[in-house]
Amino acid sequence: MYCGSCLHGNTLAAALRAAGHDSLLAPMYTPLRTDEDNVSIARVAFGGINVYLQQYSALFRHTPWLLDRLLDAPALLRFVTRRSSSVRPEHLGALTVSMLEGEDGRQRKELEKLVQWLDREVRPDVVHLNNVMLLGVARQITRRLGVPVVCSLSGEDAFLEKLPEPHRGRALAILRRRAGEAAALVAMNRYYADFMAEYLAVPRARIHVVPPGLNLAGHGTGETAPGTGPFSGEKTSLAKGRPAKNMDLSPSALRIGYLARVCPDKGLHQLAAALRVLAEDPSLPPVCVEAAGYLDPADRSYLGEIQRQMTDCGLADRFRYVGELDRPGKIAFLQSCDVFALPTVYRESKGLSVFEAWANGVPAVLPAHGAFPEMIEDTGGGLLCPPDDTAALAEALKRMIRDPDFAAQCGRRAQQAVRERYNAEVMAQRMIGVYETVLTDCRNGGK
Repeated sequence: MYCGSCLHGNTLAAALRAAGHDSLLAPMYTPLRTDEDNVSIARVAFGGINVYLQQYSALFRHTPWLLDRLLDAPALLRFVTRRSSSVRPEHLGALTVSMLEGEDGRQRKELEKLVQWLDREVRPDVVHLNNVMLLGVARQITRRLGVPVVCSLSGEDAFLEKLPEPHRGRALAILRRRAGEAAALVAMNRYYADFMAEYLAVPRARIHVVPPGLNLAGHGTGETAPGTGPFSGEKTSLAKGRPAKNMDLSPSALRIGYLARVCPDKGLHQLAAALRVLAEDPSLPPVCVEAAGYLDPADRSYLGEIQRQMTDCGLADRFRYVGELDRPGKIAFLQSCDVFALPTVYRESKGLSVFEAWANGVPAVLPAHGAFPEMIEDTGGGLLCPPDDTAALAEALKRMIRDPDFAAQCGRRAQQAVRERYNAEVMAQRMIGVYETVLTDCRNGGK
């Protein structure tokens, strides 16, 4: 799937290069998949096949590195992960603990390969890990290379809290020890910095806040106003750019967009329930919901139940799932929306798809938890509603629908904020400031 943290890392690495810095993006586990120009190298550290085999077979913890390299081939990793992969925490407890244990875990051979490669071929000034689940490598990198390690905070608590016991408790205890081995931690907003300071038991002063930044190419070109994009006339296949079939949604219907992974945590079921409330209000124009994003095979029954409910209440023609979109399809999708909604059940730590909607001038309705209140306060880009409250979500959407001038104003304010403060160039400059701080501390005798 398109992973938000991976997309963010790719955008950051590209922006650092554009700013004149020597930035190298190395994938871990599998080759990087991104909807922008991929700036990652071909080499995959901690190749997923080797990580798995070393977890469950002592034999592969001692195989020659040459054999390991064959199993790390990007083409093989892509082939295998297309057919069988899982990021569901319920299945990954023991592996998570082992990876966090670093040099004491079952993947210590992979750690040795990574450290030797960094030392002999890369010689970095700073190493930046894109999430705390990788902190098991930090100690050896700092000890043997003598360079600081920076680590991003990317919503890992949502994963950790679903690990079965005793793995959850063990993983969290290890993380709290390992967090002190990073020279700095970086969150995308104040909410998550405050939350993770308590969750990881680290001083809040050690967590820097660097808001996300988008590669704005193609976003908000001004050629397409929200709600008047490709759906207003000839229908297009968003994923591939070809004419679509069996598109039953009325071109005149107001479109509420959802762009996120299709799973219970992201709250698509709440948006579908709100659609039922909207459809029962005769004072409103026709309204439809269009959802896009990755659908894990394990969540197909979840989507199927939503679609069945829509059919049972006569709204099958007002709800559509369009699949996972490439970059042109994503931008076209967002530009076709009148309102964006992401009623997450859990407290969102990033909200990247909301920023993408705002980059195209689309106002948002969001639950008042996690990073969303901070985002709305800073941008003026929409409305908040109480979380897990279908009626309140429907009321907020009604206000957007009934007051198009207000909705357009929200969209314009947010779009301007993204252009000024949430772009890749600004993000890169802020991150460079973090790197300079930890380098200065390192030279002065700190980590």
